[in-house]
Formats: sequence, structure tokens, C-alpha cells
Amino acid sequence: MSDMTETTPGWLSTDELEMARARMPILYVEAVPVRVDDSGEVTSVGLLLRIGPDGTVSRTLVSGRVLHHERVRDALLRHLEKDLGPVALPRVPSSLQPFTVAEYFPTHGVTPYHDPRQHAVSLAYVVPVAGDCRPRQDALDLVWFSPQDALSPAVQSEMPGGHGVLLKQALAHVGRVV
Repeated sequence: MSDMTETTPGWLSTDELEMARARMPILYVEAVPVRVDDSGEVTSVGLLLRIGPDGTVSRTLVSGRVLHHERVRDALLRHLEKDLGPVALPRVPSSLQPFTVAEYFPTHGVTPYHDPRQHAVSLAYVVPVAGDCRPRQDALDLVWFSPQDALSPAVQSEMPGGHGVLLKQALAHVGRVV
């Protein structure tokens, strides 16, 4: 048995990941990137624009798996950098208590959260970012919305899988219910 722990991003092959998703919940982190003013009040919310596997365009949050032998803080920072770029300057909270735990099920209606691929448990955080955000990888764009606009029916309708519900919870958590 090796003393080394495999922590490379491809820790499971595609087939192994599909098998794991079919048999057990997968741990994720999700981040709601926000801009704050000098008093710490949320002034805007960043939503990623992505194209799904089926070709649909949607708005989403920063999200990704926690890898084997990876700390939650490190996973959160890795996904923020992957989605927002290396100079986003995120301020991860000193306490890693999430504002909610979202449970995604492959079956509709069990919770407000749905992921047809798997049962996933996601720790969700509001993360202020101060730097220049430039989406990378599979995100087309990052658009900053006022809290009021982010909660509008038009924007909410573009957020599949329960991300709109998660965004509402995040804004309520920071006192920005409209």
C-alpha cells in the first residue's frame, strides 16, 4: 500500500465517476460571488453564463466537486479560480460554515435542487471578490447583477437545477431580500 494520496484533478476516470455517482452522494462546494461596498453590504452578484451539454444557455453559480484528500477551503478556492480567473481575489470566509447545505437528487421534487446525473451534497458559500473576474474554462461570461435584478423572474428562470433557489437563500443570508 502506498503512502501517497492521489489528489490530481482526474482522480476518477469518466467511467469510475459515473459508477460512483450512481452509488453514493458526491460532495460539492458552491459559491455565490458578490461585490461588497466599504460597509460590507452586497452591491452585486456575479452569475456565470454557460452552455449545457444539451445546448441550452443558462446562468449558474461557481460549483464543483471536492476531490479526494482535498480540504473544503482548497476546493472552494480552486473552483473560484477556475471559474472566475486567477486575479478574482476571493475572500473566503474565515469560518467555513456554509449558509446552507443543498441536497441535489436525480429525482425531481425531493428537494428544490435537481441534478439528473447524481445525488450530490453541496456546501454553499457567499464569497466576496475584489479583483478582476474573467471567466475561464466552460463559462461563456460572468455578468454582475444588482441583488434586485438577480432575484427577478427573468433571471431566476435562466437558473436550472435549483440554483435560483440557492441564490435567493444566499441573498437572504446576507440581508438582501427584495
